[in-house]
Formats: sequence, C-alpha cells, structure tokens
Amino acid sequence: MDPPYAIAEQIEPGVVRLLANNPSPFTFTGTQTYVVGEGEVVVIDPGPDLPDHVEAILAAVGARRVVAIACTHTHRDHSPASRALAAMTGAPIVGCAALAVESVGPRTDASFDFDYAPDRMLADGEAIAMGGDRLIAVATPGHTSNHLCFALEGSRALFSGDHVMGWSTSVIVPPDGDMGDYMASLDKLRLRDDRIYFPGHGPAVTKPQQLVRGMIGHRLQREKQILKRLGAGDRTVPQIVAAAYPGLDPRLVPAAGASVTAHLLDLERRGMVEARDETWLTI
Repeated sequence: MDPPYAIAEQIEPGVVRLLANNPSPFTFTGTQTYVVGEGEVVVIDPGPDLPDHVEAILAAVGARRVVAIACTHTHRDHSPASRALAAMTGAPIVGCAALAVESVGPRTDASFDFDYAPDRMLADGEAIAMGGDRLIAVATPGHTSNHLCFALEGSRALFSGDHVMGWSTSVIVPPDGDMGDYMASLDKLRLRDDRIYFPGHGPAVTKPQQLVRGMIGHRLQREKQILKRLGAGDRTVPQIVAAAYPGLDPRLVPAAGASVTAHLLDLERRGMVEARDETWLTI
C-alpha cells in the first residue's frame, strides 16, 4: 500500500497524524506532523514546506485555534513549514532553539534549516498551554544539540522527534551531534514513565522503556565493537565501518561513518582513545 500522504489520521483522542511526502533512507516513509489538542491545538514538527502537506495540516486543524507551532529540532525535514503555517494561522513558532551547523563534508541526513526563527524558545520543563492541556518540553540533545521532545501532560504520550524512532536508531553526526549527550538523553527517557512515543518517522512506539533500554544496549555494544576493531589493528573510520557493518547499503555508509566518528569522539573525551591525524588508537 502507498503511504497515506496528506491524510489526517486520528491515532488517539486529541492526536492527529499527517505524513509528509518526503521519503528517503533517513526519513523512512516521510516526516510525521502531529496536530495535538481539542478546542485549541499545537502543531508539532510541521515538516518540509510542501504545499500539499501544509494544506493538509490546515484542513486537519479546521476552525480550531492554533496556539503554537512546535519544532523538535531544525533539520530541514522537520521545521521549514513552520513559516508558512505561522503566516496562515498567526500562531507563534515555539520550541527548540535556532541552530545552523554544517558538518565537514556532505551530511548523511537532512541539513539544517537556516531560516528557522522561533518566537519563543523552550527550556527543559517549560510548557505550551492549549485549552486545559499542556505540552511539556523535554530536552534531549544528541541527535542535534537543540533537540526537544514534547510530553502531553496527563496522557503519558511523548512526541519523540528523531531522538527515538521505532524504525531505526537516530543518526548522530558530529560536530553538533554528540554521542555522549545522546546516551544521557536516552537514559533520561528510560527513567520516565511514558506510555507511548509518537516519533518524527515510523510507527508509534508502544513499549518505549523496552525500546530505549535496547537502544542503550545497542550503542554500548557498538562501542565495544569499535574498541575491538582498534585492538585488531583498524586505525581509520572507513576501516572500522567496513569491518563493523558488513553488507551495509552503500547509501548508508556515510551515516555509519558519522556514527563511528561520534563514538570515537566520545571515547576520546573519556580518555579511552586518542586521535593522531586521520587515525585512532586505544590508550
């Protein structure tokens, strides 16, 4: 079946999901936008500025008042449509801080939205009020340094952006992406009691704590594997990727390289490895 692009899906009371038509190896079937609330609503992650997608969001909102347009982070598959929606609804853009950092060389995922300009930036624990409900910002840096999740107070639903997704682990691309921050943010979510995650890409996560524990374990295993490859004589990121990711889709090799680099930088900060020019050694 074709993905349900530009179709409003009521996935639970007070939560409507819309899928943008921007599929890729890094967005899965596309970016998911959420319209949250009843009489007053918040639009979470409006997505890319695609006319059909923006029109579908407006249709899903209907006659209700949009009190905020909330962005989890500023990659171009998540925040650009915020400007069009703000112009059409008069709602403020609220959420993550502005950020525009380009990595050295081509990015493996979406690049940053240079034109993102929030009317209000949320710190950890700050809220957006909508009718009798509130969305609480949960700071989760790692995928990007400005990444936020949003918790719907009372329902125990968490809109997890790109921090936790059901279809894939998050891409961590230095210098802004940080593996140490990412792991700390995963542990922060592990200690919460959220009932369900609604991610930026892929299906809802119905056993969130179980998935988060698995993701932490996966990253720790990858770290051990990288140290093992260094012990076996691999010295460069391409060598480690070739050994650690056999049979990897060539389109995903740059993402794997970014992940390995993020792990190495974290290990270096912890005094376990050191960089010498383009090579890496255990200490």
